[in-house]
Amino acid sequence: MKKGIHPENYRPVVFRDESADVNYIIRSTVKTNKTITIDGQEYPLVMLDISAASHPFFTGKQKFVDTAGRVDRFNRRYGKKTTGAADKPAAKASK
Repeated sequence: MKKGIHPENYRPVVFRDESADVNYIIRSTVKTNKTITIDGQEYPLVMLDISAASHPFFTGKQKFVDTAGRVDRFNRRYGKKTTGAADKPAAKASK
């Protein structure tokens, strides 16, 4: 590897998911001023809003949208409006 082109400060960092109260210790170069002590070791701390522990897709609490119902409701509201003349079949001309 070439010298001087890679990050210098590659160290273990704690990423903490606030909503799920979960910590991930991962090596990173992220800069942060916060620290946390875990098992007697002091690590830099990065706070997260969402992670795999709290994301609805990964937790199984995902809401499914009924798209077919939405399409039907749209067509009922804004679909083609028919008038009385259009509802009646056209009269055939007799010879």
